[in-house]
Amino acid sequence: MRQQAYGYAAVTLFCLGIAPVAQAELKPISDEKMGEVTGQAFMQIENIQDIPGNPHEFTRMTLGMDVETRLNVDDVKAGTIDGGVDFAAQHVAFGHIARTDGVQYNGHSYSAGDTVHFEAFQPYIELAEDPAEGKLSGFRMGFGQARGSVSSLTSSFSGDIGLTLVDGSGQEFDATLFDQNSQATKYRASNIGIDDGTADCAQNVNCAPLTHLQSLFVGKENSDGTTGFTNDFFIGFQREGVDWQSPDGVNVINAGKGVFINLPTSMTVSMSQLIGQGVPRLQTHREDMGTQLF
Repeated sequence: MRQQAYGYAAVTLFCLGIAPVAQAELKPISDEKMGEVTGQAFMQIENIQDIPGNPHEFTRMTLGMDVETRLNVDDVKAGTIDGGVDFAAQHVAFGHIARTDGVQYNGHSYSAGDTVHFEAFQPYIELAEDPAEGKLSGFRMGFGQARGSVSSLTSSFSGDIGLTLVDGSGQEFDATLFDQNSQATKYRASNIGIDDGTADCAQNVNCAPLTHLQSLFVGKENSDGTTGFTNDFFIGFQREGVDWQSPDGVNVINAGKGVFINLPTSMTVSMSQLIGQGVPRLQTHREDMGTQLF
């Protein structure tokens, strides 16, 4: 039954993604007219097989479209099973509104009230299959390129947040997700901090609640300090652990069973700030409700 659920979800999401283009009657076109047409296919399908060390085979369906959006969602839950939830967040927002004149985002200057879109190019759906069993092991949705702000009040997170944290001595660490017992985890985490053996989430030692991380920038840091595009932003749904390859084949991200969100960011934050005031929320509504909106 679980196998069928993954398949139905994948097909439903795929159909919803392509439904808007089926609005006109299809008519044959002559070879002469076809020769006058140039461009890129709306959908590209790739079969990725025989990856060394990877037991899965993959089928990726990429849409040739670009999206710029500012989106607000009140409440999101995914993976509600076994008495908990893999991902739970309120007041999720993609993109934001500039608060002051002259602020810089993504290498551009904005005036107060300007919309700073979340940019997502070449969205794709990818299926992972176990060829030995002939079963679907998981599917994911992602983008060939993504960049922009994501805001939320997150209480449970499964996956990885690519954030750089700086301790009191100035040393940099890759952020680690923790549970309420200060155990490092990528499954239903509630806290984030530095995994150097001293983290104590109950005492706020090198550890802070995820709710303190109210806005972040998806992307990768360019050499000039601007935010560049990333191709590793995705949400996956797995029946078992799957090693997903980035679209360019450079990185491999291991996603565990259940919901897994890979959230690469371009940000570096001091641990003291994260524990104290936290990372403030960007303006995500036309009426500015403050940096600690919720």
